[in-house]
Amino acid sequence: MSLRTLESLGALKGKRVIVRCDLNVPLKDGEITDDGRIRASLPTLNTLLDSGARVVIVSHLGRPEGAPEAKYSLAPVAARLNELLAAPVAFARDTVGADAVAAVDALGDGEVVLLENLRFNPGETAKDAGEREAFAAQLAALGDAFVSDGFGVVHRKQASVFELAELLPSAAGLLIQEELSVLERLTVNPEQPYAVVLGGSKVSDKLAVIGALLPKVNTLLIGGGMLFTFLVAQGHKVGASLLEQDQVETVKGYLDQATKLGVEIVLPTDVVVASKFGADAEHEVAAVDSIENTSFGASGLGLDIGPETAARFAEIIRASRTVFWNGPMGVFELEPFAAGTKAVATALTQIDGFGVVGGGDSAAAVRAFGFSDDQFGHISTGGGASLEFLEGKRLPGLEVLGWVQ
Repeated sequence: MSLRTLESLGALKGKRVIVRCDLNVPLKDGEITDDGRIRASLPTLNTLLDSGARVVIVSHLGRPEGAPEAKYSLAPVAARLNELLAAPVAFARDTVGADAVAAVDALGDGEVVLLENLRFNPGETAKDAGEREAFAAQLAALGDAFVSDGFGVVHRKQASVFELAELLPSAAGLLIQEELSVLERLTVNPEQPYAVVLGGSKVSDKLAVIGALLPKVNTLLIGGGMLFTFLVAQGHKVGASLLEQDQVETVKGYLDQATKLGVEIVLPTDVVVASKFGADAEHEVAAVDSIENTSFGASGLGLDIGPETAARFAEIIRASRTVFWNGPMGVFELEPFAAGTKAVATALTQIDGFGVVGGGDSAAAVRAFGFSDDQFGHISTGGGASLEFLEGKRLPGLEVLGWVQ
């Protein structure tokens, strides 16, 4: 079977189409700080509206505990959608209750409503399949067809991702199609040289993807908090920097495997060491063999790759034809420790090839630095989903749409 697309649903004029988007955007004081996921959903939504469908958008936001919480309301998202879509956006204050039913019943052709946060209902993320099925059945009663377009959740077996797709005629939206096309480009005969840049806090989050990608890449660049586990595996001392001691032996195994495969794992040669975690922390650059020799001694914290490393990483990225980047190089939210991440982002805009920002914190970083989406080959909307795809894991939200990896 192949992935079912919008065309498989036939004529949609006058039909109620439930669209599962991923509108899990960051909020600060009730204001959206990055609307990238909203804008990524627009092509599918506009296509459906142009077809005359009656569009019912569903999404989650944050991690509420199965009950309404004001700070996780999708109301700000509805307001932003209202600015971006050609059609006015109604907002229902519940998911399957009286307000949602009335809002859906009031829809005309080419009109749209956003329902309140799916995770306000415990059935959305329930471990029990029966509870998920019951909630999905309530959602299904609001629609005639289902379009799955929230790539960031396709690795989750949740009511609005999996069970709902079984209850209604279902297909993938344009965003999911685009994400899959990009990921296949990264895994099926990628253009060489191929570099993967991995960062983020924990090496344990990336071990499986490292193992899966090593046979496919030419170079693997390691930054972020995870770099210190690699440095310890090489015999360095890292002070009070983030360390997963239980992963050191595993990392040694990957270093040995890379050598056998002829893959270069590029580790930092210098890091920015700080007296504490904070924007006002004293900090200095140290070679990786001198992290505990700074003025902070063994209490020093490595919070970014150093300038020498940033320059080397940038050079390798610019010389590559395919680059996949997932995870910041340091604590980019704090200005003194943002330079490494910004150097990687800048280099990715300068390659003569295909550069992919792998979602999550990396996507947030490039937008925080002021880069525009069109400066990159692709910015993924699903960090975790992208990694699980690259690891070769089964993704239930795609399999239910007929896709097989």
